[in-house]
Amino acid sequence: MSLSDDQPHTRTRLPVGDLPSAPPTRQPRPLRTLLTVMTVLVLLVVAISFANRDKPVPRSGTGTASGGGSGDSGGGAAPTAATGRRPVDTTTAGGIPTGFPRTDQGAQSAAANYAVALGSAGMFDPGTRHSVVAAIADPAAAAALQRRLDDAFAQGAAARYGLDEHGAAPAGLTFISRTVPVGTRTEQYGGDGARVAVWSNGLIGLAGQGSTQPVAENWFTLTLTLRWAGGDWKVADFRQQAGPAPVNGDQRAASADEIRSAAEQYGGFRYAR
Repeated sequence: MSLSDDQPHTRTRLPVGDLPSAPPTRQPRPLRTLLTVMTVLVLLVVAISFANRDKPVPRSGTGTASGGGSGDSGGGAAPTAATGRRPVDTTTAGGIPTGFPRTDQGAQSAAANYAVALGSAGMFDPGTRHSVVAAIADPAAAAALQRRLDDAFAQGAAARYGLDEHGAAPAGLTFISRTVPVGTRTEQYGGDGARVAVWSNGLIGLAGQGSTQPVAENWFTLTLTLRWAGGDWKVADFRQQAGPAPVNGDQRAASADEIRSAAEQYGGFRYAR
């Protein structure tokens, strides 16, 4: 007698202990994994630091840094990281830094500081101008440089801004003339001479209400020929060319009073390579 499919089915219940069990799965531990990766990275950084600590830092395009180097530098970009060497002495002559070391870096520092002096408002006063030349010029070239600068300023530079014979501005106005070095490049260097280009931004004009010559910026490159004389770098010759000038930004131009206030509140720097 066959059983009908309508008959109730019988289900057998196995003991729990007899159920087939799945293999245990290992739970992920993200914190332990992260700590392991970080430990490996720290050890790797420490190992690289020890491996490189005694390697010399490569220099590019500035010639040798010793006093006996010579020849053209190749015109590459100079390193900007601090070297730990003292770039300029604490002494000054007429407010101009002196005592630059007899190195490529010392020549660049001298050129930057001398560019600031040559672009200062004091150059419009004959007495101050002569003092600047006496402080920075190679004695063998001082007389020629003095005549050249006197001739240049005699061609109406002061009159253009309404300055008197001593470089003083009209009443109620402030005359501003500053050179701000952006960078230096050694074109040629030797133990007794160097030629250094100083890329600069110049500010010049009259600040104050009613000024017809407002302070404006001017980009130029001043190239100084330096000689080692009397234990310091001195200027033997110079030339100036326009640019390179960046694109003008979209900043709001400051008012005449804001510019005058800034000129009175913010002093200049000593420049060091």
